[in-house]
Amino acid sequence: MNKAIFLDRDNTIIKDVPYNGDPAKVELVPGVTEALTILQKNGYLLIIISNQSGVGRGMITKEQVRLVNDEMIRKLGKNYFTDIFICCDDPERPVENCRKPSPEMIFRARDKYDIDLSRSFFIGDKEEDVQAGHNAGCTSIRFLYNDNNKGIGKYNIKPGFASGDWRIIAEWICSK
Repeated sequence: MNKAIFLDRDNTIIKDVPYNGDPAKVELVPGVTEALTILQKNGYLLIIISNQSGVGRGMITKEQVRLVNDEMIRKLGKNYFTDIFICCDDPERPVENCRKPSPEMIFRARDKYDIDLSRSFFIGDKEEDVQAGHNAGCTSIRFLYNDNNKGIGKYNIKPGFASGDWRIIAEWICSK
């Protein structure tokens, strides 16, 4: 069985621009390229799990999401990702019921790539990310980008680890 790192996209890999459909606005989070290199070299599949409600709300298209993802990969210098799973549901009118904190996208990746979730990690900047990883049976890591959202709120789940430094996160994962 494979082991994986599931990654949120916005404010984890790239800086968040709400409902971004413009590739020109893509900016990498500092340190992410080096961390992805380390994690991949240590045998982890890297899989993006991202809510993209702007599609369901009619603010951006799936094609714009794809173009932003393509620009993210170009800026990283290579495609580190085994796959990218997105949920386009509008939270007010869900269709697929795949939005994080649901583990549905993680389970799809697990089934497609034969992933052992107990040996896998979920990294994201929001409570929903921590909860999604927890719901799937992964160790959750809270990425504290710009000291965002440090508190525990409605889900009352603590991450297994938290840091705003990608190097520290990669080292911590590789020490497990």
